[in-house]
Amino acid sequence: MRKIYFLCTGNSCRSQMAEGFAKQILGSDWQVESAGIEKHGLNPLAVQVMAEKGIDISKQTSKLIDMDYLMHADLVVTLCGDARDRCPITPPSVRKLHWPLQDPAQATGDKEAVLNVFREVRDEIQERIISYIN
Repeated sequence: MRKIYFLCTGNSCRSQMAEGFAKQILGSDWQVESAGIEKHGLNPLAVQVMAEKGIDISKQTSKLIDMDYLMHADLVVTLCGDARDRCPITPPSVRKLHWPLQDPAQATGDKEAVLNVFREVRDEIQERIISYIN
């Protein structure tokens, strides 16, 4: 079984949404995990916008990078520059991709404006995962 690891700074939004989509899209051929350089907790707005797509990530938790999983992953996807720059060195067998996505947790404005940023990032993650497998 192949392993994919989604990494971002706090493992609260982007990587959590990526984990949710990848589990649905990639299916049982892949073991899917996400983690962060730090733990910021699961952002409730990420849970909300994923539920709009029929994906429940409410049981996922914010985790720190597991070095054993990282070293044995087939693919590591960093979702922000901080994770890319601070990610530990991996063996040459680990393929790395970088998806520089806006941090929706930093969005400003009224609730609807912030939710729209979460939706935009969510949809870009979904498109990138679908493109990866095609």
